[in-house]
Amino acid sequence: MAEENLAGVNLGLRKLTTMQLLNFCLGFFGLQFAWQMRIILSGPVTEGLGASPFIFGLIWLAGPVTGMLVQPIIGALSDNTHTVFGRRRPYLMIGAILAAIALWAFPNSETIAQFFANKLHFSLPAFGGLLVAAIMIWIIDACVNAAQGPYRALIPDNIVPEQHSIANSYLSFAIGLGSVIAAGTAPFLNWAFGYQMSVEAQFIMAALAFSLGMTWTCVTFAERRSEKSETESSEKEEKPSFVDNFKTFLQSSPEVYKICMMQFFTWIGVMCMFIFFTQFAIHTVFNVPDLTSVSDAIKLKYADATADATNFSSICFAVLNLVCFLVSIPIGLLSTRFGNKKVHMISLLTMTLAYILMALTSNAKAIMLLMGVAGIGWASILALPFAMLSEYIKKGSEGAVMGIFNIFIAGPQILVCTVVAWFISKCAINLGNGLMNYHWEYSFYIGAIVLFVALAITYMIKEKIVE
Repeated sequence: MAEENLAGVNLGLRKLTTMQLLNFCLGFFGLQFAWQMRIILSGPVTEGLGASPFIFGLIWLAGPVTGMLVQPIIGALSDNTHTVFGRRRPYLMIGAILAAIALWAFPNSETIAQFFANKLHFSLPAFGGLLVAAIMIWIIDACVNAAQGPYRALIPDNIVPEQHSIANSYLSFAIGLGSVIAAGTAPFLNWAFGYQMSVEAQFIMAALAFSLGMTWTCVTFAERRSEKSETESSEKEEKPSFVDNFKTFLQSSPEVYKICMMQFFTWIGVMCMFIFFTQFAIHTVFNVPDLTSVSDAIKLKYADATADATNFSSICFAVLNLVCFLVSIPIGLLSTRFGNKKVHMISLLTMTLAYILMALTSNAKAIMLLMGVAGIGWASILALPFAMLSEYIKKGSEGAVMGIFNIFIAGPQILVCTVVAWFISKCAINLGNGLMNYHWEYSFYIGAIVLFVALAITYMIKEKIVE
């Protein structure tokens, strides 16, 4: 292990102990805690403000659009940032602070819109609260993306290559744990103490988890000193543009292109679940009609069922991520022994089968079990593609590469937010008496198809083995 100087700055790549790996992933725990809360509760909040399935999908565009724009830019900037606080840490802290503010504001969007309407003396339009909510989601997602790329880049920055798979698996471990606690807290309090935690309180909890977790990582994890600092070079080298980095990235190996395509189709499938599962739980499993344009009396009639369905969705996400939490480190160990490719293929296959079976049933217990099965694939998705890619990263371009790779995560989400959301909005069910619903289960059929395509591409990858 490399020695550290008195300032705590690492002079070389390190091999981390188990405790150091656990400490390293705490900031990602907070990041995922916040994102999980946004996944589960954004649907009920925006639907209550008048968002139809298609409008809800458009609001979800915040994640992929900011991911495609923010991550490559922030990643490249962090590669070339040289401060006393490190290269990556300033972006981690700024992202966490701004996201915490937006997380508090999001469930209070209508109140905030009304406040500014009163202060500026204008009549609040019907969509005023929804507009504020959309802006807050865009801020949350931009900040999550601003933090995520530099955080992933800390691994090739500071950790020896033979630990890249296991380090990414520890991030998967943190994602699973953060998601379990985020999703399970409100249902547990309701079950154990009969206390229904408000949506506002859950978002405050998420804001605290994100800001405190990221602060802990920034304070306790010392970054390796960058080459520029070590050599104290006074000459300014000409930096490659984003387009140059993108071309170099894709042309570095034919396998990089395959990994990117695998990731592209994988994340279409992943987001078919994340974006639509809560609405699937509310409207398909619990048979609550679409509440977008109904009267307040009908909304009140279905309020208890909606709350129960939202808690059920939270429990299902907790199960998904509990399995992710439990299998993430074993997946890292298995991939070290048998290779990333084989383990990832089996994981994707389990997730594909789980999707198909969920689309075929509305039984709550079966769906909860199948979400756990899907958690095996989720754990692999969070770790092994990054581990495969990390073997092809040129030194000094870690942040830019992770940002570019995120395009193949964010881009697919745009398709889900637009095409899949539009498709579901066209698959209406007339319930009579002026009520309607949608075939939310169709998202799982689509997800299963694209996950199988990702599996086929994974099979074609010639994996680079690190001795």
